[in-house]
Amino acid sequence: MRSLAVLSLHTSPLVQPGSGDSGGMNVYVRELVAALAQAGVRSEVYVRRWADDLPDVVDVEPGFRVVHVPAGPVDLAKEDLPEVVDEFTAGVARHLRRQGGPDAIHANYWLSGLAGHSLKHELSLPLVSTFHTLARVKAETGDPEPDRRVDAETEVIACSDAILANCAAEVTQLVELYGADPSRIEIVPPGVDHAFFSPGNRRGARSALGLGDHPVLLFAGRIQPLKGLTVAIAALAELSDRHPDAVLVVVGGRSGAGGEQEMAAAQALIDLHGLADRVRFVPPQPHHLLSTYYRAADVCIVPSRSESFGLVALEASACGTPVVAAAVGGLRTLVDDGVTGFLVDTRDPADYAAAVGTLLDDPALAAKIAEAGAERARGFTWSTTAARLRRLYADLTARQPVSCS
Repeated sequence: MRSLAVLSLHTSPLVQPGSGDSGGMNVYVRELVAALAQAGVRSEVYVRRWADDLPDVVDVEPGFRVVHVPAGPVDLAKEDLPEVVDEFTAGVARHLRRQGGPDAIHANYWLSGLAGHSLKHELSLPLVSTFHTLARVKAETGDPEPDRRVDAETEVIACSDAILANCAAEVTQLVELYGADPSRIEIVPPGVDHAFFSPGNRRGARSALGLGDHPVLLFAGRIQPLKGLTVAIAALAELSDRHPDAVLVVVGGRSGAGGEQEMAAAQALIDLHGLADRVRFVPPQPHHLLSTYYRAADVCIVPSRSESFGLVALEASACGTPVVAAAVGGLRTLVDDGVTGFLVDTRDPADYAAAVGTLLDDPALAAKIAEAGAERARGFTWSTTAARLRRLYADLTARQPVSCS
């Protein structure tokens, strides 16, 4: 296995996570491709050109380059991206032919999956798909997606040579909701960069961020309904009697069609409960700088409606910060309830507040959970993820690509 074409149509590994539609998928693509390059797999990441002043190609590091493919207006809304998939696919195909072609294609998200499906047949290459989120899973949690996305995911799943799942829960979702062939699903969890995300001095981190000695809760993620910021704010309000000096630090920006609505709902809650001086909004930060915010926090709260994995929870644990997370998707794999953090199986802010309060009231328990979480996080590395995928890619290239079923 020598070369790989990575498709990431709607979001670029060069864009800062937490802004716009950039989030965990950006981190996944960037860190995975960097690790693959170090493992000897040369990768080109194909993204839609999203600004006029972008160079055609950006060499990120040896073996890792980003190719900007013109497809529609640069300011096209995410909701309109399905209309330019064919144009993006044609642009990628032209570039691949000039380059001599990769050994395999790895598509990320359903839009890239559509492009990858076409390229697989056009170039007779194996297709590996990572969906990151699934429409039918989101629908179950109150976030319906258009039928065309469901149809596209079903089509791509049926014809992928391998489908990557982050955890066993995602395998179940793929099989039960989409009829995926279990023999084609590979559980390959993401990793964490321990050079940046590791335990550190909380007092020093707080000093660097201008935080005092009061309890600090952290929410790190895009501001959109799926991520549950309003639950975190309401949980802070529930803690007011026990910890009136606790603050919530929110790192991230508005995202997607529901971003403005979620921000308005968050501000309304802040006004309702008089929390203006206890909720601090911080713009999206360069990924490696998030480690300072994790280390500064007493608790990282992850109240998402759904998560295929939950990189924020893993990174927080790696920094020695206890996690209180929703009992959904990959978070149930990352967080061992009562051992490496707490899982909450409701959307009730009072339940989140109770779990957070337990950690704030019992420093010895919090320290024990933080240590256990950091130890568990050490088992997740990008080099391990890359090594497993390199073997998978090589195995697939030795076979005949599967046909549409």
